[in-house]
Amino acid sequence: MLYQQIAKNKRKTVLVMAGFVFLAGLIGAAIGYAFMGSAQTGIIIAVVVGIVYMFVILGQSTDVVMSMNNAQEITEQQAPELWHIVEDMAMVGKVPMPRVFIIDDPSPNAFATGPDPEHAAVAATTGILQRLNREELEGVMAHEVSHIRNYDIRLQTYALALASVISFLANMGMNAMWWGGGRRDDRDNGNAGQVIMLLLSVLAIILGPLAASMAQMALSRNREYLADASAVELTRNPQGLINALRKISMSEPMQNADPSSASMYIANPFKDGSWTHLFDTHPPIKKRIDRLEHM
Repeated sequence: MLYQQIAKNKRKTVLVMAGFVFLAGLIGAAIGYAFMGSAQTGIIIAVVVGIVYMFVILGQSTDVVMSMNNAQEITEQQAPELWHIVEDMAMVGKVPMPRVFIIDDPSPNAFATGPDPEHAAVAATTGILQRLNREELEGVMAHEVSHIRNYDIRLQTYALALASVISFLANMGMNAMWWGGGRRDDRDNGNAGQVIMLLLSVLAIILGPLAASMAQMALSRNREYLADASAVELTRNPQGLINALRKISMSEPMQNADPSSASMYIANPFKDGSWTHLFDTHPPIKKRIDRLEHM
């Protein structure tokens, strides 16, 4: 059951990432068709912009994310229990020991980040250290180490880069429309098919960022299920993570979390799930607990 769930979630992740790439190419093609006279030109621009964004974002330091969330790096002497739990989970997961940070916030939560396992870091709030016992904290850290082990942290970085590319391309298209750019010859002399294609291109430019946000959130929800399953593989004890999730679900929102980092946390730090669930950064904790209870 566990390995079947991991395999299923990995397949879903591949589909979501493929959707990201397709969406970026679609918007590039729409801009090229509507404003440059060539869909191929737009796709080439989208590819070049994507490569540049990927290079820049992957090159950013983990320290930037930690700084955005007011996290402070600690040593083994400052928080020995947390340090040793992370060390144990990293050893079991066969990944390098990540850097360890603490966020001064009474709400229990945690996240992992970094471009790859060799440059990864985990962060835990003071609230999670105070409210969870060792078994529960092991479950949470196993979840975060699983994000590192499964390369979720890199996947999240790719998703962020692709979402940024889509937003950039959409803004470029909107600016072109604002300043009156476009294929005037096709609009004036074209047939009905060309007009329809032009309207569809404009629609793709407008709705692209919304679709990218939905895809990014769907990817985040899928990663949480996979990390939960992988955490059980590391600890062989689903009850620890189950109890931790229950405590986290009953806690107050975080005070200092960065909104752009919300999807990285083990649970939504703002506790504001959407009724449609299309814009939720995390799957409902009840569903996560139900899956864990059936392992």
